[in-house]
Amino acid sequence: MEEVVLQEENSVIVFLIVGIGILLLMATSLLLFFYFSNKKIIQKELEKKDLAISYQRDLLHATIETQEEERKRIAQDLHDAISAKLNVVSLSTNVLIDGNLDKKEEEQTLQHILSVTTNTLESSRRLAHNLLPPILENFGLQAAIEELCDEFISSKKLAIEHHINYNQSLSKSNELHLFRITQELLNNSVRHGEASKVNLSIDDSGQFALDYIDNGKGFDLKSIEKKKGIGLKNIESRVEILGGELSYESEIGNGATFNIIILKTPSS
Repeated sequence: MEEVVLQEENSVIVFLIVGIGILLLMATSLLLFFYFSNKKIIQKELEKKDLAISYQRDLLHATIETQEEERKRIAQDLHDAISAKLNVVSLSTNVLIDGNLDKKEEEQTLQHILSVTTNTLESSRRLAHNLLPPILENFGLQAAIEELCDEFISSKKLAIEHHINYNQSLSKSNELHLFRITQELLNNSVRHGEASKVNLSIDDSGQFALDYIDNGKGFDLKSIEKKKGIGLKNIESRVEILGGELSYESEIGNGATFNIIILKTPSS
């Protein structure tokens, strides 16, 4: 009888030991599972942060590159439109000071100086307008974009159909970004897309949405992703600053479509 009781006790002890072993094994497995899961989560988060840092670095480079290109363009415009003309005025004035001209030649030289000076003033006004359009500052985004479209239409460069519903929901600085984006899109359609027609829509009734379609020669999406031009980098940088989303589609020979969405906030 004692042997039976002893065997039963030994069996219970064995079961307990086995049970404890199984529990320890399960606990170890759970700990290892949570450890490696947490390690994977941390790794994924680090990868996301690395991607975000890389994207911000690329965005910064694109912004700097765009600024440098704009500075070069402004410097070239200043040289061509103002410096060269003022040099002509200076030379003509020196000829007058020398006093070796007869009355008719003096009148002709004065008329030439007046003509060049008038053209220089017009060039300086145009440069100032391009840097910060007065109509944008005084009357807002809708009036500025309408004037911009009219300028392209008047120059016979593009036929533009535009529908603008804007409630002045964005700040002045954000309006300037939207104006520059629109200006860049139109310039790209003319210079690179060789387009003849553009459809532009701006809707501010809910979220801010800009839709742009041209009938130009288009571009290959895979190629453009590998090597983006200054114009597209400029647009992407400004959309990022606005906290918006940019998407675009194009095919060779089938024009291009750009969509920009901006989620408005009280600070906009």
